[in-house]
This record gives sequence, C-alpha cells and structure tokens, in this order.
Amino acid sequence: MGAPEIVETLSAIAPVTAIRGNIDKGAWALKLPLTEVLEVAGISIYVLHDLAQLNLKPKPAGFTVVVSGHSHVPKQELCDGVLYFNPGSAGPRRFKLPVSVGKLIWDDGGVRSELFPLAVSQS
Repeated sequence: MGAPEIVETLSAIAPVTAIRGNIDKGAWALKLPLTEVLEVAGISIYVLHDLAQLNLKPKPAGFTVVVSGHSHVPKQELCDGVLYFNPGSAGPRRFKLPVSVGKLIWDDGGVRSELFPLAVSQS
C-alpha cells in the first residue's frame, strides 16, 4: 500500500483486511501482519504479499483461495483445487504491467474470481 492513509480511505468504504508488503515501512506498517487468514461463507482464504514466500501447502491446510500481490501481475489460476489470485495493482502503473483490481465472487457454495482492467491517464 505504501501509506496508512490508503487503508484508512478504503476502510471508510468497506471492511479491509490488510497485510504488510515490501514497500510498507515505518511504525504504522509494523502493526500489519505478514499473512492473514479469512473465512467467508465457508471458504478459507490465505492472504500474503509474495506468493514465493508461501510456506504451507494450501489444500492440505484447508484453504480454497490464496491471495497475493507482490508481482503486480493480475492472475487467476486454479491448481489442485486451490484458486491462486493476484488482483494486480490499482495504483500507478508499474513496469508496463496492466493496472487492475479484482474480486472474489461466492456462488453455488464455491468461489470464483474476476479481474477488471482500469483505464490510466497518460499524464
């Protein structure tokens, strides 16, 4: 996120679960966990910044979804029954990557993901 104001602004819109990323520095960032576990409608979600640092096997651990973001590359991939989801980055364009957001959608007792590209002005 880079700044605590981002979490505050998003929290005014909807509940936020935030974890610490590699650009989150300072005392405010130390309050953020490195990982988070959520359960929504019976679906277990593991959230971490960098997928390369995943130190568990999601399926045996009972997770249906793993959400990460470090690479800024939007991706949704089903592997061994686990959805690996990176919504990309909604901030300034980085490394010529697309600017995007994503959402998880619960339906029929399961979960799926969607990615949404965002238009960015070329100023």
